[in-house]
Amino acid sequence: MSFSEIFRNYNWDDIKSRIYSKTSQDVENAISKPQRNLEDFMALISPAAAPYLEQMAQLSHKLTQKRFGKTIQMYIPMYLSNECQNICTYCGFSLDNKIPRRTLTEKEILSEITHIKAMGYDHILLVTGEANKTVGLEYFKKAFRLINPSFSHISLEVQPLDQHEYEELIPLGLNTVLVYQETYHQEDYKKHHPKGKKSNFDYRLETPDRLGRAGIHKIGLGVLFGLEDWRTDSFFTALHLQYLERKYWKTKYSISFPRLRPHAGGLTPKVEMTDRELVQLICAYRIFNEEVELSLSTRESNKFRDNVIKLGITSISAGSKTNPGGYANAPESLEQFEIDDQRSPAQIAEMLTRQGYEPVWKDWDRAYGGG
Repeated sequence: MSFSEIFRNYNWDDIKSRIYSKTSQDVENAISKPQRNLEDFMALISPAAAPYLEQMAQLSHKLTQKRFGKTIQMYIPMYLSNECQNICTYCGFSLDNKIPRRTLTEKEILSEITHIKAMGYDHILLVTGEANKTVGLEYFKKAFRLINPSFSHISLEVQPLDQHEYEELIPLGLNTVLVYQETYHQEDYKKHHPKGKKSNFDYRLETPDRLGRAGIHKIGLGVLFGLEDWRTDSFFTALHLQYLERKYWKTKYSISFPRLRPHAGGLTPKVEMTDRELVQLICAYRIFNEEVELSLSTRESNKFRDNVIKLGITSISAGSKTNPGGYANAPESLEQFEIDDQRSPAQIAEMLTRQGYEPVWKDWDRAYGGG
């Protein structure tokens, strides 16, 4: 059985209605229980939970301290290519955007590595557009051979691959794969992905299953907030997470919280997610699942990131560039989206230290002998 079979048993409109019908009593019950299920998660992300945000924040902080201590993992994205064969309504790399395309050469990759290592990083996230012909498995193999000697933890956020392709990359240093469904609303998914391999909803939906079977160390899930109702999309993400944890129990998991940001050919969000609502969601995930890692990128503002550190976040990026060669080779090339928090890694580390946290520059599992 794969997740797509479970997914077919749920109706978007029915789930949305159930979330919005949750009561204050449902929220209080969810907060008071020692362990929570998906019904409790619905209550915690519902409008009825808004008045309980302070209680949720305190509980989320307590649970995060208990599991992760006062450490925050630091990572940085390195964009290898902005070539893309997909049309996606929300992305600056979309095929229909007439922009200069660029894929880093081996020499340029080495130059980027030098600049990123100088910032102190030992955990890197490799990102590309989705161009299977030019930036496919063979390109990734070459990139991993160049990058692996310099970093103890390599994450990947590229087009979904077949199981055997992941299996070939794991021995080269692949530790984590992030694959965002963007939205679990199947009809709206088609509207936002009209052309390219990414238009195959089911293939993307089953990517975490392929990763689990390949034996990947960590899988990252998420949706793009702004495409559809964030509460309903978050329920389906939690459903997906619960399924994966039960089936691939040796694998670790993370959740990211990307909100739609300005980009070339920009899309106006269908649904606005307020800062308060994002805080509610972060706390809801932590209360629902004490083990999952929660990540926040430089899409968010300085003030917001500083304030939510204590509420459940376990990893953040800093000093990010969202264009290929952005650190050393082509700082002027087009970004995938605009970042908000422009502070350097050193400034972020200082902020964390001021708040009593230890910035961890490499994967803590390996740092403490855990895998």
